[in-house]
Amino acid sequence: MKFFRRWLFRFAAALGCLHILIVITPVLGWWTHTLSAPWAADDGDTLIVLGSDSGNAGMVGLASYWRCFTATLLWRSGHFQRLVVSGVDAAIPMRDFLVSQGIPSDRILVENAAVSTRENALFVRPLLPAHPGRVILLTSDYHSRRALAVFRKAGIEATALPSPDAGKRINHWLQRWEVFWDLSLETIKTLYYRIHGWT
Repeated sequence: MKFFRRWLFRFAAALGCLHILIVITPVLGWWTHTLSAPWAADDGDTLIVLGSDSGNAGMVGLASYWRCFTATLLWRSGHFQRLVVSGVDAAIPMRDFLVSQGIPSDRILVENAAVSTRENALFVRPLLPAHPGRVILLTSDYHSRRALAVFRKAGIEATALPSPDAGKRINHWLQRWEVFWDLSLETIKTLYYRIHGWT
């Protein structure tokens, strides 16, 4: 019984320390910065927007929404000629949202099969030769470094334009645990992709 209580106390102490680390310290900001690619200029010819999640009833998921929101602002600045949206189940709702914001549907290319970042790159690549010019890759900040490396490994010369995501959410302490899990998962995926030579 003493052994169980001792380990229970240690677990509670470790959990408390982790909670303080996540909620109070700037470690999540540093972590997000490490996973983020350097910011590119906000102009180019083709803007690739990677889908993340999809909502119910064909609605745009929250992370995908914020990426589309950023893409809409960039489009309205007049810097791009076309958009590519990529991701199974997410791409079509993303396209519909972008059209609802005034972006012409004939300027949006849809890739609706990719289920991973690697497939995003492989399935988008055939769409690009017919549309030469500078390619900008837009995804969430903490996903941008791995995504950019994957696209370049697939032969797509792109630069990254990270969409503020984790960097904004960590300003609200109630969302910091969610950000922690997102960053943890992205770190695991980064290592997995590196081991398989995909970045």
